[in-house]
Amino acid sequence: MENIALIESFSEFKDDKLIDRVTLMAILEDVFRNALKKKYGSDDNFDIIINPDKGDMEIWRNRVVVADGEVEDENSEISLSEARKIEPDFEVGEDVSEEVKLIQLGRRAILALRQNLISKIHEHDNTNLYKQFKDLIGDIYTAEVHHVRPKAVILVDDEGNEIVLPKEKQIPSDFFRKGDNVRGIIENVELKGNKPQIIMSRTSEKFLEKLFEQEIPEVFDGLITVKKVVRIPGEKAKVAVDSYDDRIDPVGACVGMKGSRIHGIVRELGNENIDVINYTSNTQLYITRALSPAKVSSVKIDEDKKSAEVFLKLEEVSKAIGRGGHNIKLAGLLTGYELDVIREGNIAEEEDDVELTEFSDEIDGWVIEEFAKIGLDTARSVLKQDVADLVRRTDLEEETILDVMRILKNEFEE
Repeated sequence: MENIALIESFSEFKDDKLIDRVTLMAILEDVFRNALKKKYGSDDNFDIIINPDKGDMEIWRNRVVVADGEVEDENSEISLSEARKIEPDFEVGEDVSEEVKLIQLGRRAILALRQNLISKIHEHDNTNLYKQFKDLIGDIYTAEVHHVRPKAVILVDDEGNEIVLPKEKQIPSDFFRKGDNVRGIIENVELKGNKPQIIMSRTSEKFLEKLFEQEIPEVFDGLITVKKVVRIPGEKAKVAVDSYDDRIDPVGACVGMKGSRIHGIVRELGNENIDVINYTSNTQLYITRALSPAKVSSVKIDEDKKSAEVFLKLEEVSKAIGRGGHNIKLAGLLTGYELDVIREGNIAEEEDDVELTEFSDEIDGWVIEEFAKIGLDTARSVLKQDVADLVRRTDLEEETILDVMRILKNEFEE
């Protein structure tokens, strides 16, 4: 009975872990053979018959009959008198098969055997889990928030697998509660000891690229190609797209009517501002498009230094630089060129212009800094802007902006 009871308990692993029958039998045989080696010194002369489905197991020890007093190896040989206790008609030289009961291995050996089995099954699970998620690297995955920690969010998928979303892989505006469903890409799988640690990311460029594949049918079908993605997570992103079919407008297809297609992606990324531009192999045109929404007058490229001078009218400079310098930074990353903005404008006006820092006795330094972040560092460059546009692109209140403009206008009126 003890054999059946033990195998029944082993069969629980098959149900819990969904291990296939062949694999379970192989693991069980390996575990039992290790136990036999410890008990008898070798397992070469043992046959193990396991049937997990029926819940039974048999271990047979095979020995050769030798004359009494001539036994040299008790594991592989049996004396004639001992053999005849099993069957009275055995003769020297014949093979004897004798069943070994688990109880003969000893209680401690059985406990160790069970522990060894648990270890082997966990090892098998971890190997399979590692392989499974290695194949998913770069793919979008959804899991549920199980625990929120200061440095990471711990997620659990439908199969109970634990996935880690580190703080630095989260979008700054991300806020999670237990039970929330979270989407990201599987960025990496690391072995910590024998246990795989699955890392998810929501800040990776690959995540945005995969969202385009999921949300835009033409990208999924391969009619539109995502050539490159650059991001400042939670703030701004630029995506270059192309199509080999002249009948398809790749930007229009990705954005959709009134932004209907891209809206879901923007919402998923915490309202990250996404510029979709047409890819081109014409470097000058590519740089011009990358600096959208600014209108570029001309571009002078230095291929050796991988840099470009971009000429813009005064009123376009702040648009090219963008809030916090994000627009020009992403344009440089997208095109692979270091971009230097050159102002074009009325010479008389430029000579008459005044640096904003000259007004530090009337305008707070942090306010001047806010204008500088979007490329506005002179009085005339600020006065040329639309107030509503400045409210949108800076962290300044409308009242503050109007007050600054009043101060600057007074300078020129005087």
